[in-house]
Amino acid sequence: MAIRSPIFIVMERAARKAARSLIHDFGEVENLQVSVKGPGDFVSSADLQAERILKGELARARPSYGFLAEEGGGEPGGDRRYRWLIDPLDGTTNFLHGIPHFCISIALEYDGEIIAGMIYDPMRDEMFHGEKGGGAYVNDKRLRVSARRRLGDSVIGTGIPFRERGDHPRYLKLLETVMGDTAGVRRMGAAALDLAYVAAGRFDGFFEFGLNPWDVAAGLIIVREAGGFVSEIEGGGDPLNKGSMLATNDHLHGPLGRLLRAADPKGPKARAGRG
Repeated sequence: MAIRSPIFIVMERAARKAARSLIHDFGEVENLQVSVKGPGDFVSSADLQAERILKGELARARPSYGFLAEEGGGEPGGDRRYRWLIDPLDGTTNFLHGIPHFCISIALEYDGEIIAGMIYDPMRDEMFHGEKGGGAYVNDKRLRVSARRRLGDSVIGTGIPFRERGDHPRYLKLLETVMGDTAGVRRMGAAALDLAYVAAGRFDGFFEFGLNPWDVAAGLIIVREAGGFVSEIEGGGDPLNKGSMLATNDHLHGPLGRLLRAADPKGPKARAGRG
């Protein structure tokens, strides 16, 4: 059974309270006020309300910690060592189209390192979580990445650029290459849940460009605590801040990385989008 640490309890309470608001709004999605914040990017009253709830609950429990949030940006706290990274609604486009595949993502950073993360799928009541050195879990079940060794047997998650965002011809070349060497590619529309699925062994790998820290912070530590490998697609070790992420098990990390780099020898610069 997962050890319910004080940090886990703080994150769980915040996530469940925000989730109640999202579930209510999902049932009233036709009535939500929605604005466009960029090509293919939407912000709704549901995002904003969920972020207010998360910040309120987390600040009440840890008043000195700062924030980096999708809608509210950065807010330094009194203790500069600690910062929450939150995405109140990853999968906004799914949400606004009535597709029940979205989540809340919360991570805690200490001195620049992610030490805890939680991804909550309120529609399936699946809470993926992990803390440094403590393993990864979905609810109370221990998580392990898949054991597949061959790309040809593997299912890979990714994001795809939309509208004016990203270099579509370059990204299509990458997709063509990965599709030709794997058992399938999935574009689900929520990067945090893609990473949670890698940790759970549902996906054998995941890659994407143009990601923000709040998109991947929680998933990064959950995958690592589930025994997976996470890096930049280019091979560097700072996927949190570089916006380029490759997550797999230890057997597939090298082959998938080489496949992606060979398909785009100039270096992957396409920016994939998320709803």
